[in-house]
Amino acid sequence: QVQLVESGGGLVQAGGSLRLSCAASERTFNRYARAWFRQAPGKEREFVGAITRNGVILYSTDSVKGRFTISRDGAKNTVYLQMNSLKPEDTAVYYCAAGPTIARGPALYDSWGQGTQVTVSS
Repeated sequence: QVQLVESGGGLVQAGGSLRLSCAASERTFNRYARAWFRQAPGKEREFVGAITRNGVILYSTDSVKGRFTISRDGAKNTVYLQMNSLKPEDTAVYYCAAGPTIARGPALYDSWGQGTQVTVSS
């Protein structure tokens, strides 16, 4: 399994920005697709977006399109989630995941980070 460590969460006002990072163990980074999910209290884990080692990107619904951007830095073995124009409904624990193929379903990812809390105040 890939070792994943998220960072960058915090408290931000509505309209603000945050950048989440997900660092992976060096040996396996380039063999995996990497994804971001989020889970708000009392809700199911929700797909946010994913990126392959070749840079193919898949985003979730219109709720994050145009506001969130996924990118990767192969040299640093890190995937980023840039979140702009944040809204209170973006409040959740954000998880990084890795898997053998890009997909929207959480079951297709076999490694997960511990999560990082993002709180957006109104």
